[in-house]
Amino acid sequence: MLSLDSQVLLLLCSYFGLPKDSDLSPLTLREWNRLARKIQFSVLRQPEELLGQTVEELQKQLDLPEAEAERLVRLLQRSGALAIELERLASRGIRVMTRADTDYPQRYHQRLKESAPAILFYAGEAALLGQPGIAVVGSRHLDQVGQECATFVGNACSLSGLVLYSGGAKGVDTLSMNAALEARGSAVGILADSLEKTIRNPEVCSALGRGDLCLATPYSPNAGFSVGAAMGRNRLIYCLADYAIVVVSDAEKGGTWAGATEALKAGWIPVFILEHALMPEGNRLLLQKGGVAFPHPFPEHYSKLSEWLKENSLPPKPQATQLGLC
Repeated sequence: MLSLDSQVLLLLCSYFGLPKDSDLSPLTLREWNRLARKIQFSVLRQPEELLGQTVEELQKQLDLPEAEAERLVRLLQRSGALAIELERLASRGIRVMTRADTDYPQRYHQRLKESAPAILFYAGEAALLGQPGIAVVGSRHLDQVGQECATFVGNACSLSGLVLYSGGAKGVDTLSMNAALEARGSAVGILADSLEKTIRNPEVCSALGRGDLCLATPYSPNAGFSVGAAMGRNRLIYCLADYAIVVVSDAEKGGTWAGATEALKAGWIPVFILEHALMPEGNRLLLQKGGVAFPHPFPEHYSKLSEWLKENSLPPKPQATQLGLC
Protein backbone atom coordinates (compact mmCIF):
# COMPACT_ATOMS: atom_id res chain seq x y z
CA MET A 1 0.00 0.00 0.00
CA LEU A 2 1.32 3.43 -0.95
CA SER A 3 1.42 6.07 1.74
CA LEU A 4 -0.69 9.18 1.24
CA ASP A 5 2.50 11.20 0.73
CA SER A 6 3.52 8.87 -2.10
CA GLN A 7 0.07 9.05 -3.65
CA VAL A 8 0.34 12.83 -3.70
CA LEU A 9 3.73 12.63 -5.44
CA LEU A 10 2.29 10.33 -8.06
CA LEU A 11 -0.73 12.53 -8.63
CA LEU A 12 1.38 15.63 -8.98
CA CYS A 13 4.42 14.27 -10.84
CA SER A 14 3.11 11.54 -13.18
CA TYR A 15 0.94 11.41 -16.28
CA PHE A 16 -1.29 8.64 -14.87
CA GLY A 17 -4.93 9.30 -15.61
CA LEU A 18 -4.29 12.34 -17.80
CA PRO A 19 -5.90 12.27 -21.26
CA LYS A 20 -3.40 12.60 -24.10
CA ASP A 21 -5.05 15.81 -25.26
CA SER A 22 -5.21 17.33 -21.77
CA ASP A 23 -3.98 20.87 -21.25
CA LEU A 24 -2.82 19.80 -17.80
CA SER A 25 0.79 18.71 -17.25
CA PRO A 26 2.36 17.14 -14.14
CA LEU A 27 5.00 18.95 -12.13
CA THR A 28 8.59 18.74 -13.25
CA LEU A 29 11.19 17.67 -10.69
CA ARG A 30 12.24 21.28 -10.23
CA GLU A 31 8.63 22.38 -9.68
CA TRP A 32 8.08 19.55 -7.18
CA ASN A 33 11.22 20.49 -5.23
CA ARG A 34 10.07 24.08 -5.00
CA LEU A 35 6.60 22.99 -3.85
CA ALA A 36 8.04 20.51 -1.33
CA ARG A 37 10.04 23.31 0.31
CA LYS A 38 6.92 25.45 0.55
CA ILE A 39 5.00 22.57 2.15
CA GLN A 40 7.78 21.88 4.65
CA PHE A 41 7.77 25.43 5.96
CA SER A 42 3.99 25.89 5.90
CA VAL A 43 1.23 24.84 8.30
CA LEU A 44 0.67 21.77 6.10
CA ARG A 45 4.11 20.20 6.76
CA GLN A 46 3.46 16.98 4.76
CA PRO A 47 2.44 16.38 1.10
CA GLU A 48 -0.62 14.36 2.17
CA GLU A 49 -2.11 17.54 3.64
CA LEU A 50 -2.64 18.82 0.09
CA LEU A 51 -5.47 16.34 -0.37
CA GLY A 52 -8.91 17.93 -0.05
CA GLN A 53 -7.60 21.49 -0.12
CA THR A 54 -9.40 24.10 -2.19
CA VAL A 55 -7.75 26.52 -4.59
CA GLU A 56 -8.26 29.36 -2.13
CA GLU A 57 -6.78 27.38 0.77
CA LEU A 58 -3.66 26.44 -1.21
CA GLN A 59 -3.21 30.02 -2.31
CA LYS A 60 -3.25 31.19 1.28
CA GLN A 61 -1.31 28.38 2.96
CA LEU A 62 1.44 28.06 0.35
CA ASP A 63 1.50 31.60 -1.02
CA LEU A 64 0.72 30.42 -4.54
CA PRO A 65 -0.68 32.26 -7.56
CA GLU A 66 -4.26 31.27 -8.37
CA ALA A 67 -3.30 29.48 -11.60
CA GLU A 68 -0.68 27.34 -9.82
CA ALA A 69 -3.03 26.44 -6.98
CA GLU A 70 -5.73 25.49 -9.50
CA ARG A 71 -3.26 23.27 -11.35
CA LEU A 72 -2.44 21.41 -8.13
CA VAL A 73 -6.08 20.86 -7.29
CA ARG A 74 -6.83 19.51 -10.75
CA LEU A 75 -3.85 17.14 -10.62
CA LEU A 76 -4.90 15.87 -7.21
CA GLN A 77 -8.41 15.06 -8.43
CA ARG A 78 -7.20 11.97 -10.39
CA SER A 79 -7.06 9.52 -7.48
CA GLY A 80 -9.54 7.14 -9.11
CA ALA A 81 -7.61 6.99 -12.38
CA LEU A 82 -4.37 6.60 -10.45
CA ALA A 83 -5.72 3.63 -8.48
CA ILE A 84 -6.82 1.89 -11.68
CA GLU A 85 -3.43 2.37 -13.35
CA LEU A 86 -1.51 1.18 -10.28
CA GLU A 87 -3.67 -1.93 -10.12
CA ARG A 88 -2.98 -2.62 -13.80
CA LEU A 89 0.78 -2.27 -13.26
CA ALA A 90 0.69 -4.46 -10.14
CA SER A 91 -1.00 -7.21 -12.14
CA ARG A 92 2.08 -7.17 -14.40
CA GLY A 93 4.52 -7.22 -11.49
CA ILE A 94 5.38 -3.51 -11.56
CA ARG A 95 5.34 -1.42 -8.41
CA VAL A 96 6.23 2.12 -7.51
CA MET A 97 8.18 3.95 -4.83
CA THR A 98 8.69 7.66 -4.25
CA ARG A 99 11.11 9.88 -2.38
CA ALA A 100 8.61 9.85 0.48
CA ASP A 101 9.03 6.08 1.04
CA THR A 102 11.44 4.56 3.56
CA ASP A 103 12.58 1.92 1.04
CA TYR A 104 13.60 4.55 -1.51
CA PRO A 105 17.36 4.14 -2.22
CA GLN A 106 19.24 6.17 0.38
CA ARG A 107 22.19 6.60 -1.97
CA TYR A 108 19.99 8.71 -4.23
CA HIS A 109 19.09 10.94 -1.30
CA GLN A 110 22.72 11.21 -0.26
CA ARG A 111 24.37 11.67 -3.65
CA LEU A 112 21.74 13.36 -5.78
CA LYS A 113 19.77 15.22 -3.12
CA GLU A 114 17.05 17.27 -4.87
CA SER A 115 18.13 15.83 -8.24
CA ALA A 116 16.97 12.37 -7.12
CA PRO A 117 13.92 11.25 -9.13
CA ALA A 118 10.64 11.82 -7.34
CA ILE A 119 9.24 8.49 -8.59
CA LEU A 120 10.74 5.09 -9.38
CA PHE A 121 8.85 2.25 -11.04
CA TYR A 122 10.34 -1.17 -10.47
CA ALA A 123 9.91 -4.93 -10.87
CA GLY A 124 11.67 -7.60 -8.85
CA GLU A 125 13.60 -7.37 -5.60
CA ALA A 126 13.65 -3.72 -4.49
CA ALA A 127 16.01 -4.54 -1.60
CA LEU A 128 18.83 -4.87 -4.17
CA LEU A 129 18.74 -1.13 -4.89
CA GLY A 130 21.75 0.41 -3.20
CA GLN A 131 23.33 -2.83 -2.01
CA PRO A 132 27.15 -3.00 -2.37
CA GLY A 133 28.04 -3.48 -6.01
CA ILE A 134 29.77 -2.42 -9.22
CA ALA A 135 28.34 -0.39 -12.08
CA VAL A 136 29.42 -1.65 -15.50
CA VAL A 137 28.84 0.76 -18.38
CA GLY A 138 29.83 1.04 -22.01
CA SER A 139 28.56 1.51 -25.54
CA ARG A 140 26.66 -1.13 -27.46
CA HIS A 141 29.54 -1.82 -29.85
CA LEU A 142 32.56 -3.44 -28.23
CA ASP A 143 35.51 -5.55 -29.26
CA GLN A 144 36.65 -8.93 -27.94
CA VAL A 145 38.52 -7.37 -25.00
CA GLY A 146 35.42 -5.44 -24.01
CA GLN A 147 33.27 -8.56 -24.17
CA GLU A 148 35.74 -10.45 -22.00
CA CYS A 149 35.87 -7.62 -19.46
CA ALA A 150 32.07 -7.27 -19.20
CA THR A 151 31.68 -11.02 -18.69
CA PHE A 152 34.54 -11.13 -16.18
CA VAL A 153 33.05 -8.39 -14.01
CA GLY A 154 29.61 -10.01 -14.09
CA ASN A 155 31.07 -13.33 -12.93
CA ALA A 156 33.24 -11.62 -10.32
CA CYS A 157 30.24 -9.79 -8.85
CA SER A 158 28.39 -13.08 -8.51
CA LEU A 159 31.28 -14.86 -6.80
CA SER A 160 31.89 -11.90 -4.48
CA GLY A 161 28.27 -11.36 -3.48
CA LEU A 162 28.14 -7.93 -5.14
CA VAL A 163 25.26 -6.49 -7.13
CA LEU A 164 25.96 -5.86 -10.83
CA TYR A 165 24.50 -2.45 -11.81
CA SER A 166 23.88 -1.63 -15.46
CA GLY A 167 21.53 0.15 -17.82
CA GLY A 168 19.99 -3.02 -19.22
CA ALA A 169 20.82 -2.07 -22.84
CA LYS A 170 22.46 -4.20 -25.51
CA GLY A 171 26.21 -4.68 -25.45
CA VAL A 172 28.16 -4.15 -22.23
CA ASP A 173 25.03 -3.92 -20.06
CA THR A 174 23.48 -7.16 -21.24
CA LEU A 175 26.74 -9.14 -21.29
CA SER A 176 27.68 -8.21 -17.73
CA MET A 177 24.17 -8.65 -16.36
CA ASN A 178 23.70 -12.05 -18.00
CA ALA A 179 27.07 -13.23 -16.67
CA ALA A 180 26.10 -12.25 -13.13
CA LEU A 181 22.68 -13.87 -13.32
CA GLU A 182 23.91 -17.07 -14.99
CA ALA A 183 26.36 -17.48 -12.11
CA ARG A 184 23.40 -17.07 -9.71
CA GLY A 185 24.43 -13.61 -8.64
CA SER A 186 22.21 -10.53 -8.49
CA ALA A 187 21.80 -7.54 -10.77
CA VAL A 188 20.01 -4.22 -11.04
CA GLY A 189 19.11 -2.59 -14.34
CA ILE A 190 18.14 1.08 -14.50
CA LEU A 191 16.15 1.34 -17.70
CA ALA A 192 15.70 4.28 -20.03
CA ASP A 193 12.69 2.82 -21.83
CA SER A 194 9.78 0.41 -21.51
CA LEU A 195 9.87 -1.53 -18.26
CA GLU A 196 6.59 -3.21 -19.26
CA LYS A 197 8.15 -4.58 -22.43
CA THR A 198 11.41 -5.69 -20.80
CA ILE A 199 9.80 -7.81 -18.09
CA ARG A 200 7.98 -9.89 -20.73
CA ASN A 201 11.31 -11.47 -21.70
CA PRO A 202 11.16 -15.06 -20.32
CA GLU A 203 14.74 -15.02 -18.96
CA VAL A 204 14.18 -11.64 -17.32
CA CYS A 205 10.89 -12.84 -15.87
CA SER A 206 12.60 -15.90 -14.41
CA ALA A 207 15.35 -13.83 -12.74
CA LEU A 208 12.77 -11.44 -11.35
CA GLY A 209 10.82 -14.35 -9.91
CA ARG A 210 13.92 -15.78 -8.23
CA GLY A 211 14.64 -12.45 -6.54
CA ASP A 212 18.01 -12.14 -8.31
CA LEU A 213 17.09 -9.10 -10.38
CA CYS A 214 15.52 -5.68 -9.98
CA LEU A 215 14.65 -3.48 -12.94
CA ALA A 216 13.81 0.14 -12.22
CA THR A 217 13.11 3.32 -14.15
CA PRO A 218 12.29 6.94 -13.34
CA TYR A 219 10.23 7.11 -16.52
CA SER A 220 6.75 5.89 -17.34
CA PRO A 221 6.71 2.05 -17.46
CA ASN A 222 5.60 2.11 -21.11
CA ALA A 223 7.84 4.96 -22.28
CA GLY A 224 9.66 4.53 -25.57
CA PHE A 225 13.39 5.06 -25.99
CA SER A 226 14.79 8.58 -26.22
CA VAL A 227 18.35 9.87 -26.11
CA GLY A 228 17.41 12.33 -23.38
CA ALA A 229 16.02 9.57 -21.17
CA ALA A 230 19.13 7.45 -21.69
CA MET A 231 21.35 10.37 -20.72
CA GLY A 232 19.22 11.13 -17.68
CA ARG A 233 19.34 7.64 -16.25
CA ASN A 234 23.16 7.33 -16.44
CA ARG A 235 23.70 9.09 -13.13
CA LEU A 236 21.18 6.76 -11.51
CA ILE A 237 23.39 3.78 -12.35
CA TYR A 238 26.55 5.34 -10.91
CA CYS A 239 24.87 6.64 -7.77
CA LEU A 240 23.67 3.19 -6.65
CA ALA A 241 27.08 1.52 -6.84
CA ASP A 242 30.36 1.55 -4.90
CA TYR A 243 32.58 1.49 -7.99
CA ALA A 244 32.11 1.91 -11.74
CA ILE A 245 33.97 0.24 -14.59
CA VAL A 246 33.73 1.87 -18.02
CA VAL A 247 34.41 -0.86 -20.57
CA VAL A 248 34.30 1.17 -23.78
CA SER A 249 33.45 4.80 -24.53
CA ASP A 250 33.28 7.01 -27.56
CA ALA A 251 35.37 10.19 -27.41
CA GLU A 252 33.48 13.29 -26.28
CA LYS A 253 30.07 12.02 -27.38
CA GLY A 254 27.41 9.49 -26.45
CA GLY A 255 25.76 8.39 -23.25
CA THR A 256 28.73 6.47 -21.85
CA TRP A 257 31.01 9.48 -22.23
CA ALA A 258 28.44 11.87 -20.72
CA GLY A 259 27.75 9.61 -17.75
CA ALA A 260 31.41 8.91 -17.02
CA THR A 261 32.48 12.54 -17.21
CA GLU A 262 29.62 13.58 -14.92
CA ALA A 263 30.50 10.87 -12.40
CA LEU A 264 34.18 11.87 -12.45
CA LYS A 265 33.33 15.53 -11.96
CA ALA A 266 30.81 14.86 -9.18
CA GLY A 267 33.07 12.38 -7.42
CA TRP A 268 30.21 10.07 -6.44
CA ILE A 269 32.32 6.93 -6.69
CA PRO A 270 35.70 5.82 -8.08
CA VAL A 271 35.45 5.38 -11.86
CA PHE A 272 37.72 2.77 -13.46
CA ILE A 273 38.43 2.75 -17.20
CA LEU A 274 39.33 -0.42 -19.09
CA GLU A 275 42.90 0.03 -20.31
CA HIS A 276 44.50 -2.08 -23.04
CA ALA A 277 46.66 -1.66 -26.10
CA LEU A 278 43.75 -1.22 -28.53
CA MET A 279 41.40 0.75 -26.26
CA PRO A 280 39.26 3.40 -27.97
CA GLU A 281 40.11 7.09 -27.81
CA GLY A 282 37.26 7.71 -25.38
CA ASN A 283 38.85 5.42 -22.80
CA ARG A 284 42.19 7.18 -23.13
CA LEU A 285 40.59 10.61 -22.63
CA LEU A 286 38.61 9.43 -19.60
CA LEU A 287 41.85 8.24 -18.02
CA GLN A 288 43.23 11.73 -18.55
CA LYS A 289 40.16 13.18 -16.82
CA GLY A 290 40.82 11.25 -13.63
CA GLY A 291 39.59 7.73 -14.35
CA VAL A 292 41.59 4.91 -12.77
CA ALA A 293 43.09 2.34 -15.13
CA PHE A 294 41.45 -1.10 -15.03
CA PRO A 295 43.86 -3.61 -16.58
CA HIS A 296 43.16 -6.35 -19.10
CA PRO A 297 43.67 -9.12 -18.41
CA PHE A 298 42.85 -8.67 -14.73
CA PRO A 299 45.93 -9.68 -12.69
CA GLU A 300 44.04 -11.34 -9.82
CA HIS A 301 41.43 -14.03 -9.30
CA TYR A 302 37.71 -13.22 -9.66
CA SER A 303 37.28 -13.19 -5.88
CA LYS A 304 39.89 -10.43 -5.50
CA LEU A 305 38.08 -7.85 -7.65
CA SER A 306 36.34 -5.98 -4.83
CA GLU A 307 39.52 -5.82 -2.75
CA TRP A 308 41.55 -4.69 -5.78
CA LEU A 309 39.06 -1.91 -6.60
CA LYS A 310 39.14 -0.68 -3.02
CA GLU A 311 42.92 -0.62 -2.85
CA ASN A 312 43.35 1.09 -6.21
CA SER A 313 40.71 3.74 -5.59
CA LEU A 314 42.54 5.09 -2.55
CA PRO A 315 44.93 8.01 -3.01
CA PRO A 316 48.56 6.89 -3.15
CA LYS A 317 50.40 6.87 0.15
CA PRO A 318 53.06 9.57 0.42
CA GLN A 319 56.54 8.16 0.22
CA ALA A 320 58.71 8.60 3.29
CA THR A 321 61.62 10.96 2.78
CA GLN A 322 64.95 10.62 4.53
CA LEU A 323 65.87 13.66 6.55
CA GLY A 324 69.26 15.21 5.98
CA LEU A 325 71.79 15.36 8.74
CA CYS A 326 71.53 19.08 9.01
